[in-house]
Amino acid sequence: MSTQDERFDRQTFLGERAPDIFSRARVAVIGLGGGGSHIGQQLSHVGIRNLYYFDHDAVTFSNLNRLVGATVADAEREVLKTAVAGRIHSGLHPDGCAKLFPGRWQDHVSALRECDIIVSCVDSFAARRDLEAEARRGLIPLIDIGIDVHPAISGPPRLVGQIILSMPGFPCMQCLGFLSESNLAKEAADYGAAGPRPQVIWPNGIVASFAVDLVVDLLTDWTGEIRGPVYLSYDGNRRTVTPSTRLSAAPLTCVHYPRTQVGAPAFRRL
Repeated sequence: MSTQDERFDRQTFLGERAPDIFSRARVAVIGLGGGGSHIGQQLSHVGIRNLYYFDHDAVTFSNLNRLVGATVADAEREVLKTAVAGRIHSGLHPDGCAKLFPGRWQDHVSALRECDIIVSCVDSFAARRDLEAEARRGLIPLIDIGIDVHPAISGPPRLVGQIILSMPGFPCMQCLGFLSESNLAKEAADYGAAGPRPQVIWPNGIVASFAVDLVVDLLTDWTGEIRGPVYLSYDGNRRTVTPSTRLSAAPLTCVHYPRTQVGAPAFRRL
């Protein structure tokens, strides 16, 4: 048994073609904070050799409670988060390919369109809307994760999150009720007033692991069960991850992104 074969001998249940699939797949991770840093690390360990990392931020001391792979030295030197993710990946795949894009994904759309799967770890509803629209244009599956903390009238705050698989042709995040005109409008009205959002490492790790599970299953089809959208709800207070009731109420096909509206937007003279 070669060193490479031995490295993945505990993953043989994924199928004999899995190592080859992982070596050729191209996965984008948008946002390398608490969730995205977990995802990049796990995908590297699984064997994904071609990772595309997008993030414009540098490491700060406030990141160190949740940013996997970051060190005090990185915060002191304000190392880019993409560099931290690339360092982890190259340590596991010296001959692999981690493409680093230290900026907005909108400035690197051509690179994003090279990917087979996009994992969204962005912070706002508007950012999710824009990224999903781009994924739909390219017919690329999009996995979205997020964590939030809501104050309660009584008792402890509510720690909640979501893991959503948005598949071309199937219900989008608007169809699923996660994105709406009302929450987009409220977010726009509150812009700049929310302050820092509470984040800690363990819930990020939970939703990130489910996202990696979806990436692996989409690539290998090892369960044979993913044939449409997925919407999971995380309840940190109850320590549960369950299918969202919104999924059963969604339309069978997407009403916001018709399959005919693919490719880059085209403009014509009126």
